[in-house]
Amino acid sequence: MRFISDNFPQHNFIFTDIDKLDIRSYDQISSFVSNNYPHVFINCAAYTAVDKAEGDKKAAKDLNANAVDNMAKIAAEHNIFLVHVSTDYIYDGKQNRPYRETDNVHPISMYGRTKWKGEVAIMKSLCRAAIIRTSWLYSEYGTNFVKTMFQLGATENELKIVFDQIGTPTYARDLAKAIMQIVNQMEKVKTVEVFHYSNEGIASWYDVAVEIMQQGKRKCKVLPILTQQYPTPAKRPLYAVLDKQKIKQTFDIEIPHWRDSLKQCMVYLGTSHI
Repeated sequence: MRFISDNFPQHNFIFTDIDKLDIRSYDQISSFVSNNYPHVFINCAAYTAVDKAEGDKKAAKDLNANAVDNMAKIAAEHNIFLVHVSTDYIYDGKQNRPYRETDNVHPISMYGRTKWKGEVAIMKSLCRAAIIRTSWLYSEYGTNFVKTMFQLGATENELKIVFDQIGTPTYARDLAKAIMQIVNQMEKVKTVEVFHYSNEGIASWYDVAVEIMQQGKRKCKVLPILTQQYPTPAKRPLYAVLDKQKIKQTFDIEIPHWRDSLKQCMVYLGTSHI
């Protein structure tokens, strides 16, 4: 589907999904490029069911690694600028300061490992690309922590949420705006560059849940628990705060605080009364 945005009139957007373009197929991507002549790829596709990926390794690898390899190779061949959304899950969370793009990578889940393989594929392809590692994505669309907490807050008296996993929630609208700022300045990216993006501030999942209940006027009580009290198939990094100095300085990006962005999302959801 072609679309021209009032906010970005200089761009002609083509939105597509698996029903029209399966990026796991090299031939389908190649045909798409031949028919549409894109100048930029923005890859938002991923296998993001973190726990399910532990038992569905092939599906996770196919989408998070092999498909990305296809896109990167074709991007290099046709001189297409690639923007790829990656994740904080490539880190093990054992650090005690915000992660920089140059810090060592050590994923501790299948999801994290397959996302890292996708990054490596881009680096090996020699295409021109911006890899954006982000964290705790949410929006008013799809299934995500914010929507789930608000919905549960309407039916439950109390919820137990982990307080020892630390990071930063990221509003998808803010990330999309940042991506477009990068696209509009893509001449600054000469090879493959890695950038970190999340909203400003630091929080635990418990902190975010409490804020959701307060903004949404829910009476549900939120109780803090340790990660070990809520076992899951996949391990999560306990500390995954991202250092965003590089992306802010390179593209002159101003990043909102996570609480401010959460308020905006709640308004779109029709849930905020503030």
